[in-house]
Amino acid sequence: MFWNDQLIHFVDFEGSIVSGILEYGFVSLRGGKVVSAGGRFCRPAGRVRAEETAVHGLAAEALADCAPFADEFDIFSRLRETGPLAAHFSNAENTLIKTTWPYPRAVPDFTHATDARLVLDWGPWIDTGRLYTQTRGGAGGVAQGTTSGLGLAELVAAEGLQARLDALAAEHCPPERRHYHAALYDALAGALLLTRLAALPAWGDKSLRWLIEHSTLNAGKREILRQGELF
Repeated sequence: MFWNDQLIHFVDFEGSIVSGILEYGFVSLRGGKVVSAGGRFCRPAGRVRAEETAVHGLAAEALADCAPFADEFDIFSRLRETGPLAAHFSNAENTLIKTTWPYPRAVPDFTHATDARLVLDWGPWIDTGRLYTQTRGGAGGVAQGTTSGLGLAELVAAEGLQARLDALAAEHCPPERRHYHAALYDALAGALLLTRLAALPAWGDKSLRWLIEHSTLNAGKREILRQGELF
């Protein structure tokens, strides 16, 4: 089965380790189409710094009556049970979700050809930031190992996806959150970038395990994922 046929859940969080997750968004994809999408604001778990509010537009007083992100364990465990999680430069999302819940329920290990093997891990993640580092690397592109030109807004513009993103945002996002650094909007942006990869030569006809392997630039980690298929 090609990776594009698998249910994949693209997630984005706004917040920090100090404040906790203040907003989440998720977009579930299969076959290049949005199957479902959702998200909400969350009550801060700690201090929200003014400089963070200046970026994402979320102030502590406006979120005081929201339920905390910690209430959403069942939602995120169900997502991870049905498909791998994806994010744009996933280290931030992985760190934030593990700060709230170190482990999900027992979930399938999607690096294997069968779903029979269960693990207690939110990852490994599909990472569009790392994938686009490779597709845009080399001559005339972005040097591997750097993040210059690899932000969501830059990539969406470069791939000609902005109009499509805004149309999806009008369908799924609240009017005041149809912009970058809003969780569901950013999740939609990343989801579009992921589906764009399926149309690239030598990218769309690969397995899910291959895509997960290529979501890291670390040769050692890639080899561990490859060797895992032998066991």
